Formats: sequence, C-alpha cells, structure tokens
Amino acid sequence: MVPGGDRWVVGPCTKRGAQTGPNPTDRAKAGVKRHLVTEAQGIPLAVTLTGANVHDIKGTFPTLKAIPPIRGPRGRPRRKPLRLVGDKAYDSEPLRQTLRRLGIQPELPKRRTRDRLGRYRWVVERTISWLNQFRRLRIRYERLPAMHLAFLQLGCALICWRALTQWY
Repeated sequence: MVPGGDRWVVGPCTKRGAQTGPNPTDRAKAGVKRHLVTEAQGIPLAVTLTGANVHDIKGTFPTLKAIPPIRGPRGRPRRKPLRLVGDKAYDSEPLRQTLRRLGIQPELPKRRTRDRLGRYRWVVERTISWLNQFRRLRIRYERLPAMHLAFLQLGCALICWRALTQWY
C-alpha cells in the first residue's frame, strides 16, 4: 500500500513474478522460456525455466543437470544423453566444445544454412504442444516461479503416465 492523495492504494508490482523477462519478439511483454529435454519418443526427461530475454544457450547446462539418473540394463545409471539435437538458437562453437568435452555429441545446425535436423527436432516441438494442451501451462498465471515449474513438472509426469498406459 502506498499513499495516493487522501487514501491508501495498491502500489505498482510485478505482474508475472520472478524469472520473467521482456520478450524480445512480443512487444516486451513479460514472458518465460521453457527449456525441455526429451528422449527419442518425446517423453520429457527434464524441464527448466528462464526469462524470455535470456539466451537459449544459458539454459542448456541447467537443463542437462536436471536430468535424473536413468537406469539401463546394467551398471551405473546414465545422467547425460549420448547426443543433443537443438535448433539454430543453440549455434555456438564454445557450446559445441563444452558438450564434446562432457562426452555429448552435439547436433546443432549452423545459422544461415538449411539443415536436415527438423526430423529429429519435431519430437521436442510435439512434447511442447502436449504441454500446451494443459490450460494452466499455456499462459503463466502464477507469480511464483516455483509454482509454475511445479505445474510444468506435473504436466511432464502426466505425459509420461499417458505414454506408459498406451505402451503397456
């Protein structure tokens, strides 16, 4: 509350909460980017949030660190993917070198070239559209980033559940 003339009024506040930023493509409205890692069939493995004005490359490593251990047939569980397919926003030679040093094969197209990686990237786009089918996730209504991330993770869990019930 702030004084406004002869009464107290509600002062200005942030509309969409923390971890939002001015969207460079949408008239600087506050927005959020979702960084999503899926497996080959589109099952989400990890999801993180950043502001809309944060470059995609800065969300790569927090998302890779968020992947839980995946049990295989034998041995230690895998914590990182064998390869990483991204779009042209991830075109950066330092990112490629760091991924190679971590043992991840980067498949990132160069900017200003025609690429053939769309047949792999549509899997992630499909998963994002599955998440957008949940009305609560299409538009961010929550002010707290932890709440929005919790709803995102719940949506990812529902996608995993639907895939398991279809397969078995």
